[in-house]
Amino acid sequence: MLDKNGIARRIAQELRDGWYVNLGIGIPTLVANHIPEGISVEFQSENGILGMGPFPTEAEVDADLINAGKQTITALPGAVYFDSATSFAMIRGQHVQLTVLGAMEVSQDGDIANWKIPGRMVKGMGGAMDLVASAENIVVAMMHTNKRGESKLLPACSLPLTGVACVKRVVTNLAVLDIRDGSFHLVERAPGVTAEEIQAATAGTLIVPAEVPEMQL
Repeated sequence: MLDKNGIARRIAQELRDGWYVNLGIGIPTLVANHIPEGISVEFQSENGILGMGPFPTEAEVDADLINAGKQTITALPGAVYFDSATSFAMIRGQHVQLTVLGAMEVSQDGDIANWKIPGRMVKGMGGAMDLVASAENIVVAMMHTNKRGESKLLPACSLPLTGVACVKRVVTNLAVLDIRDGSFHLVERAPGVTAEEIQAATAGTLIVPAEVPEMQL
């Protein structure tokens, strides 16, 4: 199975030259470290930067340069900075071609829960609500199961929803799955993982074709 960087490396294969891409907090931020050769994309963060680069080395760290998750980042040549109003105008105006989000749960109908666990203190819902309401191409990066070994790919989300019927593809440590017609559809297997293992780890309805290729990383 994949580690978090492996998930990010597979999602980086979804990038297309010239796209504007928003990376959510957590695993999605690692995608900036794995851009395929020959691909040029502009990473946008809703706190007000277009042109994020990979994470900095210790010598490159600038405490004033952060992403939406308050992690230090680098800026590529030509990067621009702007206020939140401009940032969310880009998002709400559908000028971002791909949104990569983390999630605590995803349902077989494409619902996503990624902002709140009841009973735990949170600072707010963040920008994810705008992203899922505006984006047409949402890929979720997540672990297939939680720390208790329970599936995070469900018939219906049990946590408060961030968005409804908005997720198109999920990349986990076990598989790539598309969501359509009220089901998860197995597209690729992680190296060394069988379709049977993926089926056992998926609580929602999973459609498994006769042949499932292994991810090429």
